[in-house]
Amino acid sequence: MSLHLADVAHILIALTLLILMAHLFGHLFGALRQPPVIGEILGGLLLGPTVLGAFAPGVKDSLFPASGPTASVLGGFYQLGLIFLMFLAGTELQSAGSAAENRTVVGITVFGLVLPFGAGLLLQQLVDPASLSGPKGSATSFALVFGIGIAVTSIPVISRIMLDLGILGTPFARIVLSVAVLEDLALYVMLAVVLGLVQAHSGDAFGLWDLTGVKSVPLTSVYYVAVSLLFLLLFLIFGRRLFRLLTTRRLGALERRNPTALRIVFLFVAVLCCIALGINAVFGALMAGVSVTGAADGADPAPGAGAASGDVSQTVKHFSLALFVPVYFAIVGLQLDLLHHFPVLFFVWFIVVACAVKLAGVWVGARLAGEDNRSATNLAVAMNARGGPGIVLATVTFTAGIINEEFFTVLVLLSILTSQAAGIWLDRKLVRRTDDRNEMEGEDVWSTESEAVRRP
Repeated sequence: MSLHLADVAHILIALTLLILMAHLFGHLFGALRQPPVIGEILGGLLLGPTVLGAFAPGVKDSLFPASGPTASVLGGFYQLGLIFLMFLAGTELQSAGSAAENRTVVGITVFGLVLPFGAGLLLQQLVDPASLSGPKGSATSFALVFGIGIAVTSIPVISRIMLDLGILGTPFARIVLSVAVLEDLALYVMLAVVLGLVQAHSGDAFGLWDLTGVKSVPLTSVYYVAVSLLFLLLFLIFGRRLFRLLTTRRLGALERRNPTALRIVFLFVAVLCCIALGINAVFGALMAGVSVTGAADGADPAPGAGAASGDVSQTVKHFSLALFVPVYFAIVGLQLDLLHHFPVLFFVWFIVVACAVKLAGVWVGARLAGEDNRSATNLAVAMNARGGPGIVLATVTFTAGIINEEFFTVLVLLSILTSQAAGIWLDRKLVRRTDDRNEMEGEDVWSTESEAVRRP
């Protein structure tokens, strides 16, 4: 099946607008020392029903129709953007996993994850699930999503904020990123459980389990939960070894010819494995990212593989951040309808509760681990940034039918505002205070390690 030339032109116009708006506003927010993801979403928001649709609904519907070839292609880019985003998140999980401050890390992880998640499970009883659930949502799945939404933390956004502020090489940054790694792994496991339960109860079995013909809801629930957890566990244990094997002299033909292509193929195969098993594709992308990071450092690599590993990872990252990931975030903004699907009162209540519980949990954990009040407060604000994982939670559960458009909007806005608040706070409380103190003492503002990080 081939597209008409007019359809191709329509698709290219829509993609061009999304890419331009995402990068334009992403660059603007980056120049303001704010997470570029906020600008990318804002770029899509301006093209969606909230702004363009309000002033020129015919133009908006013509550019971004709800059905047809353009909608299908944009949907494909949306899914690919999510896949590449999770792949990059996986590389962050692997690379941030070596912290020396174990006592603080454990304390913050326990209180910063368990307390907010538990509070979320209790507080969700104060709202009406029917007003926020999607067509396939249940009381259990809604409660779990509610708890995850309060507890989730963003590794990519936090690391990007600290990189831009020049503090990525500090002990503070190592603690924050190490805690974020542990929290995100735990929350991704919970999300796998949620999606497995939804598939079981909705009857939307696909892949291997569907071939068995078993219709029992309890058995289907056990299958999806067990397979999701087993998939994550096996990749965490063996994924890196498997990818390292593919880069050896004997099997590394593609690694020698085009190492970037090998990583993309590995990513797509991991995603296809998830689809074949009937579980969500994002977990394959996440585990592929974990597996490829540093895997070329093994024994007997293909010639040049170890030396080029960092460059190859950067190539995949730059490629993803140039096209698929910005389009994904722009489409997230395009889906937001703040005029018709924005429950203001619930949003205010939810953001106050989510921030208060998360800040309190991290602060208590840090104080019990021996941190002073200032450090504990800075850690709490940093861990309160939800960023990409919060948006992924919103999009995946909205697509799965667990939550409706109102809750989707609230989760996305919560992720945006908490990320922005973390950037502003860290800039003022850490970087500028350090600048002033070192200037008074006649010292260089940046340590050698931090300066190396800040250079392009």
